[in-house]
Amino acid sequence: MTLAAALLVLLLAVPTVYGVDHIVGDNTGWSLQGDYKTYAAGQTFRVGDNLVFNYDSNHKVDVVDEDGYNSCSSSNALQSHGDGNTKIPLTSPGKMYFICPTIGHCTGGMKLAIDVVAATSGTSPTTPASPSPPSGSTTPGTSTTNSPPPPHNGGDMAFSAMNRMMLGSTLVVSTILAFIC
Repeated sequence: MTLAAALLVLLLAVPTVYGVDHIVGDNTGWSLQGDYKTYAAGQTFRVGDNLVFNYDSNHKVDVVDEDGYNSCSSSNALQSHGDGNTKIPLTSPGKMYFICPTIGHCTGGMKLAIDVVAATSGTSPTTPASPSPPSGSTTPGTSTTNSPPPPHNGGDMAFSAMNRMMLGSTLVVSTILAFIC
């Protein structure tokens, strides 16, 4: 019984961290029908998460820099993938850019830009400072804009579900060990 209790305490004391697999395009996948600007706006991408691209043989995924993204050019691709089920780990904070290099696909909307935040970031992004007025102009009166609340991140639900599953598994194993010992 003491062994089972010690095991339970040990398993509960060890923090578990899970990355989230973000399925690019959700149900649409990586295809010409995807709306990747809207998709990216509805997600929070953190270091430790993965991007999962599901696509057919007509498509590929290239990781590119900002210039490649803006010009839809994969000539200087950082990575190229064509296996139909590509998982790209998000290993550092910052901007990342993805395009489909098939002719006409990127210009048709098959491109994704994301901003990866640090894994420990639990706060919403800060509001950028207002631009300064051009020199020689007068400062306009103060105005406020209402911005919508940050979108809900489905990954938080997956994280919570995974924690509950881990806790449940730990309790089941501990109970079994208590009866055995």
